[in-house]
Amino acid sequence: MYILITVLLLIVCILLVLIVLVQNSKGGGLASNFQSSGQVMGVRKTTDFLEKGTWFLAGALLFLSVVGAGFIPREQRGIEQSRVQEQIETAVDPTQVPTFPTTPPAAAEETPATDDGEN
Repeated sequence: MYILITVLLLIVCILLVLIVLVQNSKGGGLASNFQSSGQVMGVRKTTDFLEKGTWFLAGALLFLSVVGAGFIPREQRGIEQSRVQEQIETAVDPTQVPTFPTTPPAAAEETPATDDGEN
């Protein structure tokens, strides 16, 4: 489903670019080529069609973008976590106060070297 929406988005984007390039804000562009009096669609009809087409394709682009965001494939990795999550869990807090041992280390039992009279 995600691939279908992505393909539709691509088609809408290409059509939107083509329609916008055909238009000219000052009455030129493709609409200026249809000025002959025998046309079924006159200049005004062509600009209306292009404007409505632009708005329709812009709305379709917005709709498909929102719907496409809902269908983004999210794989479940099971036991393996993401690297970012691992770094968050194993990060050392730089504001943490170090803990020092409160009890002295246990005295090691040292046996002094004694002479057994073997001098």
